[in-house]
Order: sequence, then structure tokens, then C-alpha cells
Amino acid sequence: MRNRIFLSLALALAVLLSAGAARAATWKGLEPFVSKRADVEKALGAPVADRYGEEGTLEFNVAGGRVTVFFVTPKFVSTKRLPAHYEGTVLQIVLQHESAQDTPESLNLVTNKAFRREAKGSVEKYSDDKDGLFYTFVESRLKTTRYAYSMDRLARIQRGK
Repeated sequence: MRNRIFLSLALALAVLLSAGAARAATWKGLEPFVSKRADVEKALGAPVADRYGEEGTLEFNVAGGRVTVFFVTPKFVSTKRLPAHYEGTVLQIVLQHESAQDTPESLNLVTNKAFRREAKGSVEKYSDDKDGLFYTFVESRLKTTRYAYSMDRLARIQRGK
């Protein structure tokens, strides 16, 4: 009986830990390697630019800017050696902010150890590779936010897990 309880707890813990590590950054419920075009259009409406067939992208106007959604293409599947069913899922979401007032400080990025900072001139980049979240600031104002897959997630998919 004791072994069963221990085994059940260990299994539950393993599932929780592996599920947390395999997640990517999400935006409006859209998640890399999970969401499909229909999910994107349900969340954002009709695209203002549809280059899905040529480039694997859709563009949308949203409050405060523009969103470009990139999808997993056949070439990406082949290059990264992914299972075929990932083709057509969201690869990354890029928000281009027109007049955001957010700064690295207001988003608590400066003190957040999960983010790596790179700076060149008036451009600062904050990257969280573990969760697939990336911010770009120009003159301390938020210009882009990128929600992407994490490198851990990509490696797990490539290993078939």
C-alpha cells in the first residue's frame, strides 16, 4: 500500500514537472507548437495580410499596434526534424507596439533573473529563453514583444517527447 501511494505521488510530480518545462510563452491563449490557424483567427479575427501560403505568416491590427503570427512551415519541420503534425502550428507571435509606454523597469525586467539583457546603443533586448519570451526596447520604450517556443520545448519535440 505504501509503495502504491509513493509511486502515485512520484508519478504525479513527474507529470507536473515535465508539463511545466515543456510550455512556451502564450498570448491571448495562443501557444507555439499547439495553436493552429483557426485558433489564431478565432482569437484575433480576420487577418489584414494573409501570406500563409507564401511565407507562413498572418498579420493583424490590434489595439496599440500590429501582430504577425508565424507558422511552422514544411521547411522548418524538415530542417528541425520535427514530426509532420507540427506543420501549420504557431511558431511565434510578434507584437509591434506603436506607442507603448512600458519600460524595462515598469515590466520588472531589470531585476528579473530569468531575463538576459543585451544592449547596443539605444536598443535593449531582454530574453527569457526558458519560456520563449523576448522584449525589444528602443530608447527605453517597448517596441516589440515576441512569444516563441523555448529551446527546451524544441529539443523535447525533436526527441519525440
